Amino acid sequence: MCHHGKGFEESLHKVDKLQYFNFKLRYVPGNDENQHRATKQRIMRKACTVLLIFWIAAGGLRAQSSLDSLRAVWLDTTRADTTRAFALEDYIYTGYFYPQPDSALLLTRQLLAFTRNTGNEAGEVTALKTRGVLLFRLGQMAEALTTFRRGVAIADSMGYAIVKGDILARMGMIYHDNSDFMTAMNYYEKSLRIFEEEDDLIGKGTIYNEYGSIYRERDEFEKSLDYYLKSIDIVKQRGDSLGLAPLYANVGGLYLNQRNYARASSYFERSLAIYRQKKDQLGIASSLAGIGSMYGDQGNYPQALDYLQQSLAISKEMDDLSGWSSTLLDMANLYVEQNDYRRAIRSAQESLELAKILGDIGRQEIAHEYLYEGYKGLGNATKALFHHEQMLDAVDSLQMEDTALRLQQMEFQKEVVQDSMETVARQLETEMAYQAELRQKDRNRNLAIAGGLFFLLLSGGLFSRWRYVRKAKAIIEEEKRHSDELLLNILPAEVAEELKNKGQATARNFDMASILFTDFQDFTAKAEELSATELLYEVNNYFRTFDYICEKYGIEKIKTIGDAYMAAGGLPVPTADSIRRTILAALEMQSFMLSQKIEQHTLGKVTFDMRCGIHTGPAVAGIVGVKKFQYDVWGDTVNIASRMESSGEAGKVNISQATYEFVKDDPQFRFEQRGKIEVKGKGEIEMWFVELAG
Repeated sequence: MCHHGKGFEESLHKVDKLQYFNFKLRYVPGNDENQHRATKQRIMRKACTVLLIFWIAAGGLRAQSSLDSLRAVWLDTTRADTTRAFALEDYIYTGYFYPQPDSALLLTRQLLAFTRNTGNEAGEVTALKTRGVLLFRLGQMAEALTTFRRGVAIADSMGYAIVKGDILARMGMIYHDNSDFMTAMNYYEKSLRIFEEEDDLIGKGTIYNEYGSIYRERDEFEKSLDYYLKSIDIVKQRGDSLGLAPLYANVGGLYLNQRNYARASSYFERSLAIYRQKKDQLGIASSLAGIGSMYGDQGNYPQALDYLQQSLAISKEMDDLSGWSSTLLDMANLYVEQNDYRRAIRSAQESLELAKILGDIGRQEIAHEYLYEGYKGLGNATKALFHHEQMLDAVDSLQMEDTALRLQQMEFQKEVVQDSMETVARQLETEMAYQAELRQKDRNRNLAIAGGLFFLLLSGGLFSRWRYVRKAKAIIEEEKRHSDELLLNILPAEVAEELKNKGQATARNFDMASILFTDFQDFTAKAEELSATELLYEVNNYFRTFDYICEKYGIEKIKTIGDAYMAAGGLPVPTADSIRRTILAALEMQSFMLSQKIEQHTLGKVTFDMRCGIHTGPAVAGIVGVKKFQYDVWGDTVNIASRMESSGEAGKVNISQATYEFVKDDPQFRFEQRGKIEVKGKGEIEMWFVELAG
């Protein structure tokens, strides 16, 4: 079954989540108070409804050419303060807001300081709102909320109702993005009331669209559809025909999820017609992908592939790597469904390369899945196993990203709860001080009793809220514990702790690390005797046991590469006996392989022999990747350890001279000198076989 056009779904998500953030406030305060009062309720708002990718494709060069002039106006101290503020605001949006949010955030600090120093409160609200949006995009949720609250306070004091509604909506989106739908709806409702009082169509339409998005995420079809249609009605009132296209696509996607193909097709076709009329190529590609997904879901593969090919051609022409990669995944899925494995492999491989460029782990995982299905269908067990492992590796990376996101969200919730508790504490303190003063000043008994009762009722309410936030904090702590456990399944404890505390883990040098490699002898030839399922079961059985052995001896599993297994002793925490424990782990692995060989031979099944090598020396270890967290080890020690394995013999543990020197006097081991053996790229290296003395 087709996965409904991943690129198309992403487009819908962008419409839901970014449409409102792309509205830019413009303040036009007058030079005198009367003009200021006359204009403060009707603030001009410029709709930048085009997504970043449209900006790049259609207007990027033009925007770039204006950056220098905007900067010149900002730096010209002879210009009016409001003119300079507008120039800096446009400079941020035009050049940095989408492509370089970090730089834009720094520039908003300048804008904020300038508007404050010049007493431009309207400009200050603009700067706070822009800064809040950037903080949200960069994942700094708690700080974004704090910034938005300051903006709401100023807008409220100045009577900027629509501006207040805008910012409240953005605060709702932060909670929405953190899946706190109840709080999000609360902010949306406050915002909607303002927009309804001001008869602001843009604001009302956007809130209705957000309601539709929330109910779609909660699988409440009727409510989602109702709000999407309300948003469509408002866009029609505004006469914004292009704005209807993504909303029609939203409704089409909603019906597609319900398998109501007739209605889905109707709305997709409406969306496509508008995009074609406006000659919006990326919109056309998105709609074509949606229609292709619909036909694929119905099993009409020729029609589905025809639409997807049209979408793919546009994505290639526009150099839209994201849409290009996603459409190829849809096509690979359809080819797998038809058992056309060679075309599935070609499409998935091309998508994989694009996903690597984009740094999209999710698409890489899906591409590896289709490559696994393709090679399994062709009977190529070795390549099927490789892509299955790569798929699992990508799944681990996605889990790591999900864990990091959950930790970030819980940290955000923790800060919100802490802020709430501090607020309650201040309220209690203020109320108690007030009551004490009231009792001292007023000697009237009845008034004192009434005041006391009032205090008790208020304190009871505050105390109930206090207990609520304490309970919420306890729930968050429990969730954090679960996330910590998940993180420890992926990274070493010390590295995981550093990652949580600092947001990154620094690579470290180790003077003495013992690197262990294993590899199955004649694996490719023997793998051909097994089906892909049988092969995966066998390899997983061995590696699962190796994981247990590593845990038993306190050495760190690093990774698997095909049929090779890599582990390391003495890191991330060096210990005096790490070399001995690494050798004991290797010997137990070989012992397990021997017992398995005897058992498998008795049953008449394929058996495997394993080589194992160890070398000890300096190494560097740390987390590799920006999005993909993986603990890895580098250095010449790793290369030599790999040569120890490849130069060894099946059933033996081969160690280097360096490792031997550290354990040669250990009575637990017996050694067999092998002499100097030629190693590719390293010359002759002294090697030893090691076994248990008993």
